[in-house]
Formats: sequence, C-alpha cells, structure tokens
Amino acid sequence: MKLKHLLLTCVTLLFATNLFAQTIRVASWLPPTNPMNAVVIPEWGKAISKATNGRLKVEIVYGMGHPKSMWNLVEDGIVDASYSYHGYVPGRFELPQVVEQPGLGTNAEAASYALWNTYQKYFAKSHEFDGLKLLALFTHGPGQIYSNFPIKDIKDLENKKIRIGGGVQSQLADRFHITPVGAPAPKVYEMMQQGVIDGAFLPVGEMKTLRLAEVTKDLTLFPNGLYMGSFSMFMNPDVFDDLSKQDQEAINKASGEVLSVLAGKAWDAGDVAGLQSAREAGVKIHVVKPNSTLAKEVNQRIDNVATEWVKGVDKKGFNGDAALSYLRETAMQYAAKHKE
Repeated sequence: MKLKHLLLTCVTLLFATNLFAQTIRVASWLPPTNPMNAVVIPEWGKAISKATNGRLKVEIVYGMGHPKSMWNLVEDGIVDASYSYHGYVPGRFELPQVVEQPGLGTNAEAASYALWNTYQKYFAKSHEFDGLKLLALFTHGPGQIYSNFPIKDIKDLENKKIRIGGGVQSQLADRFHITPVGAPAPKVYEMMQQGVIDGAFLPVGEMKTLRLAEVTKDLTLFPNGLYMGSFSMFMNPDVFDDLSKQDQEAINKASGEVLSVLAGKAWDAGDVAGLQSAREAGVKIHVVKPNSTLAKEVNQRIDNVATEWVKGVDKKGFNGDAALSYLRETAMQYAAKHKE
C-alpha cells in the first residue's frame, strides 16, 4: 500500500507540474533541419526549463508567415518569441549590420560573440529594438555564391539574376553589377529549380538544410566569405514582465552572450555539414585562392563597402568606425582564444 501511495503521489506531482507549466511559443520560418530549430531553440529551451524546474517550456511554432513579419508577430503578442534576419526589413536594423561588412575573417561563433558585445557597448541606446526584449544577436557563416554556372572572372556575374537577402548583400549586388532578386532563404530551392534565378548569396550550410545541393551546379568559396549575415532573437516584453523574478533571471542567464555564441556555433556546424552535402551531391566546388585574379577583382569592388556603412551610422549619432574596429578586434581575439 505504501508503494502504491508513493507512486500515486509522484504521478499527481508530475501532472500538477505539467498542468501549470507555461509555454513560450517561438515562431520559426526556417525548416526543422535548420540549426535554429534543430539545435539553438531546443538547447535554449532546455536551459530555461532546467533552471525553472519545469515551470517554463519552449515550443517551436511553424508556418507563421514571411520572416520579415516575425518582429511584428512578437510585438503584437501573437507569439511569445522569434528570430529573424535584419536584411529582410531595410532601414529598421542598420546597426547590427556592423558584423556584415566584408573583411571580418572569422567564423560565425566569433562573429556572434563580437556582435553581441559590440551592440551592448556602442548601440544599446539606439532604440532599434524598442517594443521587444532582445535575447541574442548572431550571424550565419561566411556568405558564398551558389550558382548554375562557374565563376572564373568577376564579369561572369554581371547581369546574372542572383538572390539576395538584403543588408550588405544589396551593396555587393550593386558592385558586382548583378540583377538582385530579393527573397527569403526558404524560397531559393524553388527559384533555382525553376530557373527564376541564376544563383544566390548564402552560407554553405543551406546546401543541406534547404536541400540546395539538389538544385545547385556550382559553389564558389571565397577565402573569408563575401559577407556575414546578422540575425536577432527577441521576446515580447509583456510576456517576460509577467514572469516571476526567478523565471526572468533564468531566461536572462540562458540568453544574451550565451545564446548568441550558441547560435553562431550551430551555424558553423551547419556549414561543415552543408559542404559535405554539396560534395556528396556532386556540386562543383570552386575554392578561390587569396592571391587569384578573381579574389583581387572582388576585393577591389567591395573595398569601400564598410566605409559606406560607417558614414550612415555616423549620421545617426554613433561612432561607426570605433564600433567596427572594436567588433573586428573582439572577433579576432575570440577566434584566437578558441582556436582548436
């Protein structure tokens, strides 16, 4: 009887815990295979659930619309949290694009660490994220070129229809004299398959997560990539404020720099898997040598991209040059410290 009573008590307590657990619904616009959904959000959720003894749990919600609408969905309380790519909403999030500027030369983990800390140091009072609780700032891996044609000369890109995701990619498109086609990453498979575009700017990981190895003939890899892409993860502040102080502390502890680095590391791992997927699918991989004519031509075209960003930031009343220098130095120091 004592054993039966003990089991009944345990079941009752477990039911009560689940009954009163609060679910944080996180909207996602990328497929389940993407690092955000396969690694980042689940790991973030586990950390929060553990720290709150199960009072909070995280659920990923799919099919909520275009990635540019994620900020509004969270602001309006339709979902509790989400993440998205800054380039999808031109003009709103220009300061995080400090990390997108060509020439950084590190992986996503180092870049994400540097981005979070640079934003806190230089842009925390910018009001870009007013109406949202900022949880993380991070990047995908170095942006490369997917195409259905080989790129041996910079002129091979001219007038080609290339998908871009916004942000610094728009400036690259202008300098390469390509025909830019704006579209979210999940649309690229269909566009490549149907011949709507000739190629795309994307990190290598999408070869696997978006199955682009199936529709891509050539992958051109530049020494340090052409750019980095910046994202943020955010939460509805009212939902956060309604939580207990202990639960708020649990979310804060699992977010910020910790979550930013976690995301960057996951995107890096995705790039490794993506490159392997491209090789297995027979995609022609072209590694551009640093001293090659193509590399020199590209560097010449994008030489002053960062300068243009700095000018725009200075007009907003921030020190763009200092922020960019700090980010690059911080990223390189992190990369050197964590080099395997």
